[in-house]
Amino acid sequence: MTSPQPPRWLKPMNRFMMAVQKLGLHTGPAYVLTVPGRKSGKLRSTPMTPFDFEGGFYTVAGYPGADWARNAKAAGVGTLSRGRRSQRVKIVELGAEEAKPVLRAFPERVPVGVMFAKRSGLVQQGTPDEFEALAGTLAVFRFDELAH
Repeated sequence: MTSPQPPRWLKPMNRFMMAVQKLGLHTGPAYVLTVPGRKSGKLRSTPMTPFDFEGGFYTVAGYPGADWARNAKAAGVGTLSRGRRSQRVKIVELGAEEAKPVLRAFPERVPVGVMFAKRSGLVQQGTPDEFEALAGTLAVFRFDELAH
């Protein structure tokens, strides 16, 4: 199986979501994560849908090897924004075993993420078991609050 690729419409949609966020408008549960690029050092932003789980705040990369996930891992810190509010966060990538319960919770907490995973062929039905099986394939991150 070839590695799933993001659909062509994703980048334009991401740009739109970020523009709406910069206007100070909430876009549902979406946030924007900004981190320095791992090669260029230029700030890179991407919308995502983090979610609360057992006292932590987590996000799941929609595709194996996603650039934003590699940048986030390399940076270790970033800014998470929603509307006009932003917060510096420590970005902690989970190991496969730690990621399993987070991935099991993902389909219920982030239904839009299930749609992306189905379209990319990562899962068939979008069940918790299917997502748990992606531990070690999809990057899973926890955001920890940093003091200003």
